[in-house]
Amino acid sequence: MTNSTTAQSSGRRGPEPPDLAEKGGVKDGQPQRLDRRLFMQFLAFGGSTLDSRLLGDALDGAGVKGVVYEDINDPRGLGLVTFSDDPGYFLDNVRPMLNRQPFASLTQKPEYTMLGRTYALGYEPDLTDVLLHRPRRTVLNPEWKWAVWYPLRRSGRFAALPADEQRVILAEHGAIGMSYGAGDYAHDVRLACHGLDKDDNDFVVGLIGKDLYPLSAIVQSMRKTQQTSLYLERLGPFFVGRVVWQSAL
Repeated sequence: MTNSTTAQSSGRRGPEPPDLAEKGGVKDGQPQRLDRRLFMQFLAFGGSTLDSRLLGDALDGAGVKGVVYEDINDPRGLGLVTFSDDPGYFLDNVRPMLNRQPFASLTQKPEYTMLGRTYALGYEPDLTDVLLHRPRRTVLNPEWKWAVWYPLRRSGRFAALPADEQRVILAEHGAIGMSYGAGDYAHDVRLACHGLDKDDNDFVVGLIGKDLYPLSAIVQSMRKTQQTSLYLERLGPFFVGRVVWQSAL
């Protein structure tokens, strides 16, 4: 007799499948749920002697939405952000484009490859906007030309903390981010990458803004939080760049 048959004959229920939907705050009297999320990928390249705008033309021609950055730390370096709510898009649309010119002549820097998905914290007033639209608006805003992208991994000690203590630590971190956003100094893209990252990172962060200094200042401010100072196992590498091409929002 199988285990499932035994469970049924004894009146016990078998394991329930997990609820994978993202949950937001109450809206119009109803709790929000959404089983969609935006996937975003960051790739970096070196060895470019091309006019960087040609890469934007290639993206346009392939119908790929995204952003091209020039790397401030590499005179021949570039960064590329693409996104879709369908992860197959990166294989079916982005991959073929990267294997054609002008991208095929570039050298990929795999240490900077990042892939993540948007996620909810549970209190978002507009869940659909947070998961699918706001990250697009952030990276495609023509006024916000500077960006810092990096991955991070928390230590296992953080996961072992009680939930209430975790919330306090995350709230300290989040308050700094909201203050920079309120001043239009820095805006963030937060992505979960559990199991999607070859280096086993937990999150990808993009800091986006009009000027570079505030993006450095927010990193400096967050170094003093409990999350960063006590519970991060790994941070970086950091890509720092300025937009040379954006697709239309």
